[in-house]
Amino acid sequence: MRSRFVPALWSLALLGSIGPELGAQGRGQDTRPGIAVLPFDNSGSYGQDKENFDALQKGIAGMLISELAANPAARVVEREEIEKLLAEQSLGASGKVTPETAAKIGKLVGARYVIAGTFIDFYGDFRLDARLVNVETSEIVKVESDRMQRDHLFDIIRTVAARLMKDANLPPLPRQASDQRMNRQIPTEALTFYSKALLFQDRGQKDKAAEMYQRALAVFPEYTEAQQGLQRVKTS
Repeated sequence: MRSRFVPALWSLALLGSIGPELGAQGRGQDTRPGIAVLPFDNSGSYGQDKENFDALQKGIAGMLISELAANPAARVVEREEIEKLLAEQSLGASGKVTPETAAKIGKLVGARYVIAGTFIDFYGDFRLDARLVNVETSEIVKVESDRMQRDHLFDIIRTVAARLMKDANLPPLPRQASDQRMNRQIPTEALTFYSKALLFQDRGQKDKAAEMYQRALAVFPEYTEAQQGLQRVKTS
């Protein structure tokens, strides 16, 4: 009896050891390069309410995530995951994010690259600077900048996103997807309301967030990101 029981135990142990491995192989692993986008720092802007600039720190990151996620060759970390991690780790709370801090965050979310940066709005003269950080080495691979009037804020974000895709060695978007993205023109007013929605959402003020999403959609009804954000707030 005992001689039959012992081999049975060994068989179960063997199955237990290879089971998770087979499961992982069955599910498959996402081998695409991971990209995490951190909130952007305000470098000392003038000409609007402070809350507008606080909101843009989140809105610029949110729209960059959306633009980068349109490329199927990349795995872009969800904004909410980054915000949760920043709150839990108290990273970047004392000042501007360093390449070392960015790399630490990237490792925690399994990203290959982290994008961090700054913006400055001087009475409508808007400049955006984005740094692409290699998580493995903490090296700044490239810095991309663009500068236009605030009325063209979405154009600035879209241009910088396209350059960052190239810097991360991602293939260009398929022609149809590229044309669709280029034909989108999100008004700065709508983008500002969207940014405020993210700010209120992160503060836990769901009613105010929903109101800002709705105001963004009133300006630009085809604002997909605002539609999705409003849906999340309503169902959360």
